[in-house]
Amino acid sequence: MPKSKVRKKTAYTAPTQKATPAQVKAAGPSHPAYVAVMLGLMLLGLIWLVVNYLAGDQIGFMVALSGNGTGFNYNFVVGFVLIIIGLLMTMRWR
Repeated sequence: MPKSKVRKKTAYTAPTQKATPAQVKAAGPSHPAYVAVMLGLMLLGLIWLVVNYLAGDQIGFMVALSGNGTGFNYNFVVGFVLIIIGLLMTMRWR
């Protein structure tokens, strides 16, 4: 079987012009109010769900949200949406 030809690679040469990087403003820590709102939403969602389980049938607006006869309880939606919004806020927390 014939031997294949060996190809020579050209040596790498670094570019002579160096681009100056753009100055990026460093983001500081989050405002304490942001953290308070974030934790407050998660805690409020948890409290909403616990109150729904313990006394949801005795509170007027929770009874209205319970979806009488439709089989869908909107109290779960409210509680979980509050928790999810709080969790999504954690992604921007510094």
